[in-house]
Amino acid sequence: MATRRRQWIKLATAALSVAWLGMSVIPAPAFAADKITVFAAASMKNALDNIDAAFTKETGKQIAVSYAASGPLAKQLENGAPADVFISADTDWMDYLAKKKLIKDDSRVNLLGNQIVLVAAKDNAKPIEVKQGMDLAGLLGDGRLAIGQPESVPAGKYGKAALEKLGIWSSVEKKTAGAESVRAALALVSRGEAPYGIVYQTDVSADPRVAVVGTFPEDSHPPIIYPIAITASSTNPDTQAYFDYLKSAKAVPIFEHEGFTVLKQ
Repeated sequence: MATRRRQWIKLATAALSVAWLGMSVIPAPAFAADKITVFAAASMKNALDNIDAAFTKETGKQIAVSYAASGPLAKQLENGAPADVFISADTDWMDYLAKKKLIKDDSRVNLLGNQIVLVAAKDNAKPIEVKQGMDLAGLLGDGRLAIGQPESVPAGKYGKAALEKLGIWSSVEKKTAGAESVRAALALVSRGEAPYGIVYQTDVSADPRVAVVGTFPEDSHPPIIYPIAITASSTNPDTQAYFDYLKSAKAVPIFEHEGFTVLKQ
């Protein structure tokens, strides 16, 4: 029992450490007036980094991005953090900002779709059929399920909804390791701190040490939608051009290469 408790304490400490990395504040240079500042869901990193590089190469304009879970980013905006564009991994947090009048409502667009998957360390990855009543608790054994905190991390919210729909949430709820972002959950699996995790399909390519072992049925959770909007406080004259670039045909193949579904405007 003592050994198991030490393992769980170690896991919790690792989760907090990874979460801190994901929640680091934006470096001071990111607030420079000539830069377009973006707050984006952690799962956007690979695709958005590539799109931003293409935009900068084409226009010479610089982008500064803060990646974290959508909930904490929305709260930072509510507390006055400066940003020009917000990209959420679900509609709820965009709705939250809309009610606070912190986004330009006429700019809001549902841009991307995604799906959630069950992952394991690549060396131990064996296919698992994700279905009603599956014995996920048995698969976890003494380990824990890495998942974004459902209260603030959209991937965690989708994951919890799927597990509830499949009738297995109650059996694994006390075996979860809540992470502050979906990339933090991915890191716990990659580092061997958790045997399984729930992340987006698009996150898997970010870490070669992790592999998909099962995919959650689309009807087991609400549709995964990434809305984007210009913030109400944005005054950067280049924001609109960047925003239009995200919605343009030039961005489509980059998003699709990373596994996103580009939604029709």
